[in-house]
Amino acid sequence: QVQLTESGGGSVQPGGSLRLSCVVSGYSPVRAWFRQAPGKEREFVAMIYTINGNTNYGASVKGRFTISQDAAKRTISLQMNALKPEDTAMYYCAAGTPPDMNYWGQGTQVTVSS
Repeated sequence: QVQLTESGGGSVQPGGSLRLSCVVSGYSPVRAWFRQAPGKEREFVAMIYTINGNTNYGASVKGRFTISQDAAKRTISLQMNALKPEDTAMYYCAAGTPPDMNYWGQGTQVTVSS
């Protein structure tokens, strides 16, 4: 059983930065961030392979967001820079083996607004 606990959401002005964290208990080959805005489908944001740290990003965030893991591979972070209003969403940490991300956190809200 894998448990995930997110933190770090909040409100920021366009162009600002936020850092999300996800504490993971238990092993999973992949950890990822997804987001969902009201009235929209869930969107893939970023993923990281536990074993070697390789990463992948969604097209809308590539170059602005960075996913990373700590040395113990228990905390996954998402550094979000140059935030835009369209980044406003509930952000979820997930774990599993793609395409089956079996474990999800409770979510943390990110709001980008002037």
